[in-house]
Amino acid sequence: MEFINASLLTTAVKYEQYPPADVPEIALVGRSNVGKSSLINCLANRKNLARTSSTPGKTATINFYDMAGQYRIVDLPGYGYAKVSRQEKEKWAGMIENYLSRRENLVQVIQLVDARHKPTADDKMMFDWICQYNYEPFVVATKLDKLKKSQIEGNLTAIYEDFNLGEESVLIPFSSETREGRNEVLELIDYVLKGENKR
Repeated sequence: MEFINASLLTTAVKYEQYPPADVPEIALVGRSNVGKSSLINCLANRKNLARTSSTPGKTATINFYDMAGQYRIVDLPGYGYAKVSRQEKEKWAGMIENYLSRRENLVQVIQLVDARHKPTADDKMMFDWICQYNYEPFVVATKLDKLKKSQIEGNLTAIYEDFNLGEESVLIPFSSETREGRNEVLELIDYVLKGENKR
């Protein structure tokens, strides 16, 4: 699956603006600037499908991407960005919670973390939420290309241990620059869509 016919279907800030729940949806969650847009672009083989920004906290909407009419990838607002107001943080948190708790065609949540750092308190809170709602813990460690080769194993081990991942858990090292991990993420999505991970 080298090229995926993908497009931005719609953006939303509240439940009433969501598109019809007629195809499976896979949500991406992660801290601001963790690389969700870059992952979407890499998966679709498009440079500017999802707008990337060097400024964290730019995505303040829920973005629904149609992937060849078969499923959607839903990019949720990034959490944990310190330089926005408390009111803005609460608004984003409400948007995330509302989508994750109410969306009936949501089949999987994939959490993105920065491979350069240990998971933050916000990352752990989101991970606990995912487990609480009985989704399998699927984690993608982004920005792998920014690590020295000697750092990779130790950093991935730290993420694995901090999340207390088990044998059934999935941790995929990923880089949008080198495309490492792209095929693994697509295989994971294929696995989810086949329903093998039904809760």
